[in-house]
Amino acid sequence: MIRHPAVAGQFYPASPTDLKRMLHELMEADSPPIQDQAIAVVSPHAGYIYSGGVAGETFAKVIVPENVILIGPNHHGLGAPIALMSEGVWEMPMGAVDINQDLADCILQTTPGAINDHLSHRYEHSLEVQIPFLQIKQERLTIVPLVVSHLSLETCLACGKSIATAIKAFGKPVLLVASSDMTHYESREIAQEKDTLALNHLLRLDPEGLFQTVRSQRISMCGVIPTTIVIAAALALGGKATELIRYTDSGEASGDLNRVVGYAGVIIS
Repeated sequence: MIRHPAVAGQFYPASPTDLKRMLHELMEADSPPIQDQAIAVVSPHAGYIYSGGVAGETFAKVIVPENVILIGPNHHGLGAPIALMSEGVWEMPMGAVDINQDLADCILQTTPGAINDHLSHRYEHSLEVQIPFLQIKQERLTIVPLVVSHLSLETCLACGKSIATAIKAFGKPVLLVASSDMTHYESREIAQEKDTLALNHLLRLDPEGLFQTVRSQRISMCGVIPTTIVIAAALALGGKATELIRYTDSGEASGDLNRVVGYAGVIIS
């Protein structure tokens, strides 16, 4: 199975040369990585002119291993609620990226409800936009792409623990990446207020608090479910520390402060 880019030339440059140049600018290539091995990253998934700076600064501080699990929201609603691709290749402008079948099989074996489903990934951008940042840091990159739809808190927590079990069984370094934007299409003032509530729980590694706050406060954080899952997995893997690398919104690029989308980059270690 070959998965072709869905948003190259829209969310990021389709030209390998232009893409590499942009990535180096966004990531400030001379920025030193953090000393401790990161367990997980939360990164935004908008067009690079809007959220690429946040994503770039975040990934620049991470040592990216060969094996990465990407978890994002299913914006199109196609396919299974917990859908991964367990085999094949993702064609990308800077080269093909193999799916790590061994790690994917571990997840399928340990995670109830996880289904091998290519349809869910065909048009989804939330994982695709993360891959170039990973490729520029790791030439031998392999991925397990996983998109999720509406899940209960209990299912999110169980899924996170199951993925942690799969990572332990896999036995090699793995980076988890949760793909999420923050508040959508509210004023900068309101977006910052709402996003601060959500980020406070994320930074405290409180998956229940994050999930419930986003729901009760009607925060339009599209990747709350992937992020809840990743926090639960990180805790099961011994995660103890968090670092907010940067928070901003689309108004920084567009100048429109009345309808912004928030972006945050967080490292869990």
